[in-house]
Amino acid sequence: MKLLVVGGGGREHTLTWKISRSPLVEKIFCAPGNAGIAEHAECVSVDTSDICGLVEFAEKEKIDLTLVGPEAPLVEGIVDRFNDRGLKIFGPGADAAMLEGSKGFAKKLMAKFNIPTGTFQIFSDADEAIEFIRDMGAPIVVKADGLASGKGVTVAFDEESAITAVKRCICQGAFGRAGHRVVLEEYLDGEEVSILAFTDGKNILMMPSSQDHKAIHDGDKGPNTGGMGAYSPAPVLTDDLRERIEKQIVRPTIDGLRKENCEYRGVLYCGIMITDSGPKVLEFNVRFGDPETQVVVPRLKSDIVPILLACLNGELGKVEAEWTDEAAVCVVLASKGYPGKYEKGKPISGLEEASKVPGALVFHAGTSIKNRKIVTDGGRVLGATALAKDIPSAIQRAYECANAIQFSNKYCRTDIGKKALARLGKRN
Repeated sequence: MKLLVVGGGGREHTLTWKISRSPLVEKIFCAPGNAGIAEHAECVSVDTSDICGLVEFAEKEKIDLTLVGPEAPLVEGIVDRFNDRGLKIFGPGADAAMLEGSKGFAKKLMAKFNIPTGTFQIFSDADEAIEFIRDMGAPIVVKADGLASGKGVTVAFDEESAITAVKRCICQGAFGRAGHRVVLEEYLDGEEVSILAFTDGKNILMMPSSQDHKAIHDGDKGPNTGGMGAYSPAPVLTDDLRERIEKQIVRPTIDGLRKENCEYRGVLYCGIMITDSGPKVLEFNVRFGDPETQVVVPRLKSDIVPILLACLNGELGKVEAEWTDEAAVCVVLASKGYPGKYEKGKPISGLEEASKVPGALVFHAGTSIKNRKIVTDGGRVLGATALAKDIPSAIQRAYECANAIQFSNKYCRTDIGKKALARLGKRN
């Protein structure tokens, strides 16, 4: 088989690495890819937003299966365009992808099908939104309705912060069209967990749990990022909670979309808050998470390609997946200044030494090759990932891997997995 992976970050490197291990695959292309992906695939200069270019490339190279990493092409309808040309592609169509493309759409769906989430209201008028904030008080969550690269959410602990967030979205256009409407949402207190599941529109194959670290600084302080690290499994998720999430959230979401004539095939990502009254949905994503993929996919012992094909062919019920009992931890190495302004083109050293750490896997996110050297080319540069017998051991290995890598203005959080250690300590 010939496969095309769309994207160029840590998630896509992880998926390309996993796909390259399949005996079913003869050739992998990645558009646009990065320096790490180039070790497993041929990188092609087609941007993820160039859907016409991607269709033309897939037809020219006779691609057997395309896997889409980022959300924007899915929301823009890349799956529908490929399907119209008879090309196999993994992911939901544009109608189902609105689950991530519009937070208002997702909230309305949850309300209709009694899927547990925080109470909410949707506004396109800033004055009305501000009046609602004054009535509700803080804490309150302000979300840009559309895609904002993970940066359109403000958890406001005072009314003025919430009002400022609304004005940035609606009045100042900080997120363009994505912020023309805002969702004002009940603040949910608890601990987050990420749940990913394969689905063919009817059947569901749950993946192991994970937990992301979105804030830039230790202790979950500072602005949100695309994710500064992750670990799997998440000790906060008990077997009972896992069953409840599948029964009360994942299945009703897939079934609800089908009832709305939006059959969903691909990966469903559920961002869940474990509250005192049970699990509640914070957000849905319509693709593999990043950096959750870097800790979940390495734990998959089975070949991923038959699972992808089963999702497309409506045969997921015939497939089983085997997962390792090992834990995985990923520490994101970023460029200083991210998620704001940062410099690019800094030479990276120590990659070979990092790869020698037992259980280590270094996934490239924002890297490129310049003068035959690997250099930084993004805010999130690398994911220092490690597998080990348990979370404490995986944390130690991941940081050993991270410390071996050097580039100018390197930054990473120092507390990835700390919540897991606290949970495990309570059990012991």
